Amino acid sequence: MTSGPSSGEAVEAGWQEVRADGRVRPELLEAAYAEPRLRQLFPWTGMGELHFSRCTEGRWTWDIPYIQPDTGGRYWVSGPLRSQTVGPAETVSQAIAMVVERLPAGCGPAFLGTPDELAVHEAGPPGARA
Repeated sequence: MTSGPSSGEAVEAGWQEVRADGRVRPELLEAAYAEPRLRQLFPWTGMGELHFSRCTEGRWTWDIPYIQPDTGGRYWVSGPLRSQTVGPAETVSQAIAMVVERLPAGCGPAFLGTPDELAVHEAGPPGARA
């Protein structure tokens, strides 16, 4: 087994990367990072949106709502899928709360690996499967 980064190190590196890329409003990044349940997830960005993944490697998971910028400093929470809408949020705190309320059951620290590896991990040891 190689000694690569831990899950926590990979997640922290992800947060540093999204801060550096400048695509997401700084106040949104800081509020999301300040929320412990979101800080343990892997962040990624797209079109100014802030997404959260339960694993650290792409293609990332799509089972957590994401936050989009809206006009006037407001936000829009969507997802987890692009075809799903949660609703508008007047403040960053409201947007964060809307995501946290909709976290999947047992959503814990991001898994070090891909969504496929996460699925195998969550299924348990091969001997435990029916």
